[in-house]
Amino acid sequence: MRALLVAQFFGAFNDNAWKLLVALLAIRSIGSGGGTGLDFQAAAQSKTTLAFVVFTLPLMIFSLPAGVLADRVSKRTILVGTKLLELALMVLGTFVLYEWPQSTGLPLLVLGLMGLMSALFSPAKYGILPEILRHDQLSGGNARLEMWTFLAIIGGTAAGGWLLDASPAPWFVGALLTVFAGIGCIAALAVPRVPPARTEGGFVDTVRGAWRVVRADRVLGLAVLGSTFFWTIASLLGQDVLVYLKSVLGVSDQLSGLPMAAFGIGVGAGAMLAARLSGGKVEYGLIPLGAIGLATGAMVLGIVAPGFVGTTILMALMGVASGLLIVPLHALLQWRSPADRRGGVIALSNVLVFGGILSGSLIAEVLSRQGLSARGILVAGALGTLAGTAWAVRLLPDSLLRLMLVLATHSIYRLHVIGRDRIPERGGALLAPNHVSFIDGLLLLASVDRRIRFVVDAGYFHSPFLGPFLRTLGAIPISSSGGPRQILRALRDAGRYVDEGELVCIFPEGQITRTGLMQPFRRGIERIVRGRDVRVIPVHLDQVWGSVFSRSRG
Repeated sequence: MRALLVAQFFGAFNDNAWKLLVALLAIRSIGSGGGTGLDFQAAAQSKTTLAFVVFTLPLMIFSLPAGVLADRVSKRTILVGTKLLELALMVLGTFVLYEWPQSTGLPLLVLGLMGLMSALFSPAKYGILPEILRHDQLSGGNARLEMWTFLAIIGGTAAGGWLLDASPAPWFVGALLTVFAGIGCIAALAVPRVPPARTEGGFVDTVRGAWRVVRADRVLGLAVLGSTFFWTIASLLGQDVLVYLKSVLGVSDQLSGLPMAAFGIGVGAGAMLAARLSGGKVEYGLIPLGAIGLATGAMVLGIVAPGFVGTTILMALMGVASGLLIVPLHALLQWRSPADRRGGVIALSNVLVFGGILSGSLIAEVLSRQGLSARGILVAGALGTLAGTAWAVRLLPDSLLRLMLVLATHSIYRLHVIGRDRIPERGGALLAPNHVSFIDGLLLLASVDRRIRFVVDAGYFHSPFLGPFLRTLGAIPISSSGGPRQILRALRDAGRYVDEGELVCIFPEGQITRTGLMQPFRRGIERIVRGRDVRVIPVHLDQVWGSVFSRSRG
């Protein structure tokens, strides 16, 4: 894992340092001293858009072929090969800047080839994580990868302007980036060897298979859409913030990268916070929290327009929110994708993500041409983020419930989960816990990352307060007063869901204990398992008796 982090860090650093270098050289070409008017903002926006599009377009075009390679060839082989290509491109870029220092077209060509290299690198980078890490390490591994990636992105963005100002000639920057590319090559050689995911199937089969997988899994499909939406907004805001710093605040090239560096540090902190809050599972309840935080920061930045220091602080907070958002999105994508289709699914997601990045740049350009200022574009991005978050919560409402559980179990309660690995990552199983309090189901939800269908009393299922939450979770109502036929129907439904590969939870005691001791089991669990080869997982809830939600006080 450490070798992958080093290789990824220097690759992302070089990509973004070169991209900013190209953008700043282009902006210099339209005005030596900069400007503050709308005409200068529009011209700077156009130059920045061109650099972003030239880098992003190859990422979008070549992602699907890269997915085929990631499934058919060892991902470690791809990582080493792309790092060698990066080294060659940095040598070429340095030569271009040395021979033709005033040229803008040739550095753009090198930037486009770097986009091609990154397209090949991405599916292998993300796809290899589940092959070298255990499931309980997946969120932590993604958090570390995202932390170092964003530190590299923003470090490269910040260093690009500083190095351009500090160097006697632009080619000195290229020479330094060549050294970094060499370090990345050496690190890639230390990545563990892994076999190819599959040995058959071409381009069409890979694309069709990935599309079928995404369509069949609702959560996976929403993760792909969520990643696409986030990077669209991030592209729009990231490009606009650069123009905002240059045209509204009049920041020099040397200082223009510092707020973006603060954003990267915030992303790293947010990613590690997401890993801590996830607690060894994939916690998608953090997604709406991160989206709301990102939208709030952009709104304040656009409306209040604080100075340089205030902008830097806000960018750091927006970075924390972004870290909370992207770690569960990427972990969901890797976890829910079948091993033999993971490269194709990640590549398909990358096509949409890079299309979103490209769209974000073009949207910023269109809004600028319509007369919207840099501050206005920030507000528009914030409103779009809030609208997208509301739409996502409507499609996956249990993410909001999981968010409340995350907040509750890291403030009021403390969870210590033993044996989480006994719950299978895929396939049906029946959970059989003791029943100590009214929040036992919530504690179970907060302890695992899979969806659980609870068998619940019909009175709770139809109540105006609990009913909406239980229906969101797909609970199975059972009524002891409804007669044997209704009871048997509910138990048959529970068995069917287990057969279909879902987790079902039934409290065998049938009611909450009034003494704190285990009560006799009822026959519901016997009915469900009869005639089935089903995995039954006992669950022991401890130290809940005595809480306000138990019957310890009557």
